[in-house]
Amino acid sequence: MGAWMSYGLGSDNENLPTFIVLVSKNGSGQPLMARLWSNGFLPSRHQGVEFRGGKDPVLFLSDPEGYDGKDRGEMLEYLKKLNKLQADSYGDPEINTRIAQYEMAYRMQTSVPEVTDMSKEPDWVYDMYGEDSRDPGTYADCLLARKLLEKDVKFVQLYHQGWDQHGNLPGGIKSQCQKTDQGTAALIKDLKQRGLLEDTLVVWGGEFGRTVYSQGKLTADDYGRDHHPRCFTMWMAGAGVKPGFTYGETDDFGYNIVKDPVHVHDFHATLLHLFGINHEELVYKYQGRRFRLTDVSGHVVKGILS
Repeated sequence: MGAWMSYGLGSDNENLPTFIVLVSKNGSGQPLMARLWSNGFLPSRHQGVEFRGGKDPVLFLSDPEGYDGKDRGEMLEYLKKLNKLQADSYGDPEINTRIAQYEMAYRMQTSVPEVTDMSKEPDWVYDMYGEDSRDPGTYADCLLARKLLEKDVKFVQLYHQGWDQHGNLPGGIKSQCQKTDQGTAALIKDLKQRGLLEDTLVVWGGEFGRTVYSQGKLTADDYGRDHHPRCFTMWMAGAGVKPGFTYGETDDFGYNIVKDPVHVHDFHATLLHLFGINHEELVYKYQGRRFRLTDVSGHVVKGILS
């Protein structure tokens, strides 16, 4: 399963969620569950909001048929008062989160249709992102990601399934690259030409690597590669990352790392550093324990910083 995430380091937009998830329709059969962008043990206001392709990017956001919405603000104000009474009685932070979610949904009713409206994009932009960019829900939603970042959404993540090629690798990998390469390159180019790349970190990664050796039938056009978690590659662009070079090396068989390994905690420490956060000081207390994203290890990989 391949995914990239863009981290915008600009200001918050109070009319849109902080974290938006885009899932491209690929019909791969790989499992993809909402817990991948859940809030974990953090308050639920940190959970990602999935935008879907089609008429309603966010389910249940539109008003019911026949309702003009004129009294919605008044209704939400009364609902806020009731929830506040509950919050004062029980002290549950999730109640305050629910109040904020209702208010956010009200603001999203006007902001989401605007940000997902592609009608004003010129033809040269569609050409840059590829022919799929006119079809909502494809990987070419990279174009929608750019629009979200322009609106100061801090985190945008796009999932694209179909990389689990234990068989039919030659045809499968070619198809995947045709679907993802142009949109990815267009996003970086578009962010750069709009002056957004210097404040946006683009990260491309997946679950794990694949073996350098083959598995399966081993015919010329039908073989695959198995899972390989010992070493694999991710790449980043923008926001203080050194461009145009490779960090780290594997052995001649692509099996083990032989130079400059980057542990997942090192990677997270480096991401936080690029956000201006010291990973050793970012702590969240939960059930009596103080948690760090990097647990009790991790160091900033200074060799990739510009």
